Amino acid sequence: MFFEGSEKKAEIWIEPSMASLRALPQSFWIKMVSLAKADILSQISNDQCDAYLLSESSLFVWDHKVVILTCGLSTLIDSVNDFINSLGTDNILFLTYQRKNEYVAHLQSSTFIDDITTLKQIVSGTACRVGHLDNHHHYIFTSGDVSLISAQDNTCEVLMYHISGVVADYLRTEQQSISKIYALLQLDELFAGFTYDAHLFTPLGFSINGIKDDLYYTIHITPQEKSSYVSFETNVDLNHSPSNIAAKLLAILQPRSWDIIGFNSVVAGPNMPENICLGHCSYPVKQGYNIHFSHYQQLCPEVLSPEFL
Repeated sequence: MFFEGSEKKAEIWIEPSMASLRALPQSFWIKMVSLAKADILSQISNDQCDAYLLSESSLFVWDHKVVILTCGLSTLIDSVNDFINSLGTDNILFLTYQRKNEYVAHLQSSTFIDDITTLKQIVSGTACRVGHLDNHHHYIFTSGDVSLISAQDNTCEVLMYHISGVVADYLRTEQQSISKIYALLQLDELFAGFTYDAHLFTPLGFSINGIKDDLYYTIHITPQEKSSYVSFETNVDLNHSPSNIAAKLLAILQPRSWDIIGFNSVVAGPNMPENICLGHCSYPVKQGYNIHFSHYQQLCPEVLSPEFL
């Protein structure tokens, strides 16, 4: 079975003079998610954030910021365009829109170029590709004035490909439980004090959102052996957390390769698994706002087998 785990992501900040996004009715978020061809499965909230677990990843809503990730064959750009049109272009302070090259790109309803062509009709911005066109690469579109938010916007993504080892094997079994996966990922230690919401998908797949005050983390696992993928994202400062969160998750899931993308955050490369950094880039969007990208690969060679078609 194949599932496109790689996500499309949008982060949108609105003008601080506007009313809180959290005051919008539930119907607004249901419509936004449905435009991406997804559904809301569940929700947790605290005084500062609403976290929605989706059939295709996650949605986080703060007073003046929203982060949405969707995977599979989702049409996130439709959600983003509708969100901007609903709130008004003049009220959009800053926006980023990301896509990674998909495993089976021809199944998608649009390309990144298609997406930003429609996006540029309502907001101005710049787009770039990080990585080689004939290999592993990411696309990022940014728009708006970052001067008011650069100090607040510190997030990190760790994207893992082809996981292996004991935990990966467990994630491919039918006898799974949320509590067991939570324990195997050591999330109680890595994110102490966080409230979490998790979901197991049929036949395979796991998603979890966690929030504490204005902090969040989210993990999405597509464990299928031929195309396994894990995304981890947080605004917790990974360089000053009690545990080395990125390194521990990488040691647990043992991906063959992974990306670390930091928004105003430079995360040190882990020592385990033993690895080599194949490429890196520091991309200054505007003064005071930088995107840092690194791509790693395990040093241990992978034994390949032919896959008959």
